[in-house]
Amino acid sequence: MDADRELAQDIRMFYDDPLGYIMYIFPWRTDPTIQQVPLVEPYKTRYNSEYGPDKWACEFLDQLGEEIKDRKFDGKNTVLPIRFSTSSGHGIGKSAMVSWLIMFILDTRPLAMGVVTANTSDQLRTKTWAEMAKWHHLALSSHKWEYVNSRGNMSLSRKASKDIKQKWRCDALTSRAENAESFQGLHAAPSTPFYIFDEASGIEDKIWEARFGGGTDGEPMSFDFGNPTRKSGYFYENCVGKLKHRYIVRQIDSRDVHITGKDYIRELEEDWGSESDLFKVKVRGVFPSLASVQFISDDLVMGAMHRDMVADKDDALLIGVDVARFGDNKTVIYPRIGMDAKSFPYREYNRLDNVEVTEKVIEMIHEFKLQGKNVSGLFVDGGGLGAGPVDMLRRLGYNPIDVNFGKKAPDRRYRRWGDQMWGHMRDSLLRLSLPNDIDLKMQLTQREYGLSDGGQITLESKKDMHERLGGETSSPDIADALGLTFALDIAADNTRRMFNTQPMMAQSEYDPFEVDW
Repeated sequence: MDADRELAQDIRMFYDDPLGYIMYIFPWRTDPTIQQVPLVEPYKTRYNSEYGPDKWACEFLDQLGEEIKDRKFDGKNTVLPIRFSTSSGHGIGKSAMVSWLIMFILDTRPLAMGVVTANTSDQLRTKTWAEMAKWHHLALSSHKWEYVNSRGNMSLSRKASKDIKQKWRCDALTSRAENAESFQGLHAAPSTPFYIFDEASGIEDKIWEARFGGGTDGEPMSFDFGNPTRKSGYFYENCVGKLKHRYIVRQIDSRDVHITGKDYIRELEEDWGSESDLFKVKVRGVFPSLASVQFISDDLVMGAMHRDMVADKDDALLIGVDVARFGDNKTVIYPRIGMDAKSFPYREYNRLDNVEVTEKVIEMIHEFKLQGKNVSGLFVDGGGLGAGPVDMLRRLGYNPIDVNFGKKAPDRRYRRWGDQMWGHMRDSLLRLSLPNDIDLKMQLTQREYGLSDGGQITLESKKDMHERLGGETSSPDIADALGLTFALDIAADNTRRMFNTQPMMAQSEYDPFEVDW
């Protein structure tokens, strides 16, 4: 008997034993690159091996084997779908499991057809499908399969005639909504059509809905993995919502996985607490607690609007400038002295050019200076059209702080600097006083948020908020201007360092208020 025929007969024995297949097909005893996890009992004795998959993976694969046995698919009569939905913390080895499932199904089921996707094309190509390359290379059956990872084609297909190659394969497809048709029924009636969603929490609903037709023939299977970042969508419904009774639901805690960094996990627990949403998502594999996507509550804002506060003479004067980007937006200049954001009204303007924005900022600065108050921090949204006013203010001797909303946040609870500003603004609402302003209230309370794949707070974009709500108060220009004053912590005694116009003004006789702007 030739080697290929013997290999095929051996693989056939693992039709309903995925863990046995994984232990057989990969060189756990000889290859140090995969000898990362000591096998625990009873698996160590069962396979007479020191190394293998982590405990959670062994249990997962054993349970899959039991589901296969229960259905008794005969190659003709369609059986109920096998559906797994697994939420987890980071670093548990999801991509390795995805690779094992693909190879197990393809090797043990002639003419099986599968689709694998992830929440982003970068995740799919550089992590999910790149991991597939590693395990494909190590498998005893690798010579029977053609692995491709190019921009136009990510696939694993049987090396055979062109006709067989098109019917016995797995394709890695991006999860863009416009690609939904590619996820329609795979039509592998005599075999196994299967779907695998990696980082499933971030995959759009249209992709989930497109795969519904994939469970109508053969021995259908679906496997969904992800960090539970969103408390909405199909992944949430499958794991803990109204569809959970249709799925085999598993939740994997990173603390229980051998390969995760336990010292770093302990740091996260000390810093944020085991019940924080960040720790739940990043480590425990639990969906966040917050029931609402509203970032700032109505009660917080109303409390601040009913609070009166007189600014102390030693409090820092901070000014935030949100520069309008397009037609419906407004340029807003918002002053705050200490926790008093009420006594000194913000100003908003329509359709100002860069010179006019600069003039209005200087006008407010001079008004405060006449009252004996110097500016400790001038924060300008320097993205897009805001770059012009930032440059002009610098040339004129004013020392603006150029704030980039999209920059990575210094506070690791947040994804971007803009998210952090809003977070610090929200934290201050228990002490802050605000004007009783309906537009400001709407802008502060209507902003929604989610959690990134890393468990960081991520506010919806200005554009998305505008499209979702419509209307004049749908773009948070006033709230962003106030939020800019929380970009950095600056005390009043930093006035000279952060904002000092005298040296620059002394070098020139130019006065912007004497020019016809």
